[in-house]
Amino acid sequence: MPFSNEDIFQMNQNRLIIDELQYDRVALEEKYREFSQKCTDEQHHVHDKVLSAVNSNSGGMFFLYGYGGTGKTFIWKGLSAALRSKGDIVINVASSGIASLSLPGGRTAHSRFKIPINANEDLTCDIKQGSDLANLIMRAKLIIWDEAPMMHKFCFEALDKTLRDIMHFSCPHRYDVPFGSKTIVFGGDFRQILAVVPKESIQLEQFAKWIASIGDGTIGGPNDGEVEIELSDEILIKYSGDPIAAIERAILAPTLNVVESINQYMVSLNECEGRKYLSSDRTCTTDSTSSLLQDIHTPEFLNSLKCSGVPNHELYLKVGTPVMLLRNIDHANGLCNGTRLVITRLHSHVLEAKVIAGQNVGNKVFIPRMSLTPSDSRLPFKFQRKQFPIIVCYAMMINKSQGQSLSHVGLFLKKPVFSPGQLYVAVSRVTNHNDLKILICENDDDNKKTATTNVVYKEVLQNI
Repeated sequence: MPFSNEDIFQMNQNRLIIDELQYDRVALEEKYREFSQKCTDEQHHVHDKVLSAVNSNSGGMFFLYGYGGTGKTFIWKGLSAALRSKGDIVINVASSGIASLSLPGGRTAHSRFKIPINANEDLTCDIKQGSDLANLIMRAKLIIWDEAPMMHKFCFEALDKTLRDIMHFSCPHRYDVPFGSKTIVFGGDFRQILAVVPKESIQLEQFAKWIASIGDGTIGGPNDGEVEIELSDEILIKYSGDPIAAIERAILAPTLNVVESINQYMVSLNECEGRKYLSSDRTCTTDSTSSLLQDIHTPEFLNSLKCSGVPNHELYLKVGTPVMLLRNIDHANGLCNGTRLVITRLHSHVLEAKVIAGQNVGNKVFIPRMSLTPSDSRLPFKFQRKQFPIIVCYAMMINKSQGQSLSHVGLFLKKPVFSPGQLYVAVSRVTNHNDLKILICENDDDNKKTATTNVVYKEVLQNI
């Protein structure tokens, strides 16, 4: 379809708008027709409600809450196709890189809206009035934010303040309207349950109810905000240590120390020759503090630091080792924080790997060393680590698995979970109880146990 004069003007001025106007409108019209034919009455109601707010230019804030597999992504794709087929702009974001890959033209909320990593109540987005991004937001008809419950409330408040600032220049009264009168739809599941729709099977239905009861804290008995859950002997099976099979699986654990010990053990089972990669670490200093910090924070001290979001000083890798990216490298090709890969070749300055999860399965990629700075605000100083932005991921922390869909999960509870929803997230990564293996040996006790602690804050779920 031909571009309008306004489209041509915007394309000459703003690269972000150019990209958003290059969708195939004819193909999107066909997708929208398919959506209209397949969606349920409830999905039609959501669609009509949102588009009514868009078409009336009245704005509105909506939240689409539902279990995994109830069709939220299907609705996102239908709404996007409806508007983009007419040449309108839709901004699709998600709270994690993995979740954003399922959205058409999706990005992470942090990257699209320039939301700082460290959240606080004074937070605002780094978007300047009159910038390309500000003009893209003004032009957008709809904003969709998936997996919203994974983000801190300060991130939404930052976007609210920023959109009010941007939009009030075109219409002053919009400063007093939530999100500057933009139509915005949030979506997600406060309990992060099954990733697919349960089929009409008694076994799957029972498994879904079991997971839901863990999320609600209705199984077991109360214990100062915690509940004890009984684990069926049917799924209390020791997880296999086969490193080849583990490429399509993941072992989950609550703490980093346990995860690292599992990964070291699993790598040792791989008989291929390995290679050790060491990082280059230095403090981030100003001229006035350079000498002092260098005296206190020696290279040996920096090498010993282990921080969330950055790889360790020493990476020991072998061909066939599954790894996970810790940074967004190339979102268009599925290389974002959380993407799982398997090492296929080891070089001195670059790693060759193959994507093993997501929509880009089988793609061969090359990973360079990168300069990474920990985002942990608890550190009293900043330092920079130059290393490959990956971690070995035969095993991963439960929190890191949130948003991932896995074929097999081994849950290793050497220590009990310690934060709300951890156990719930772990057991809901799979869709069948046969694909979930749980081993409980808390407090270094080798005796098999059939119960563990589940932390649930029921008051959070009372109004859902």
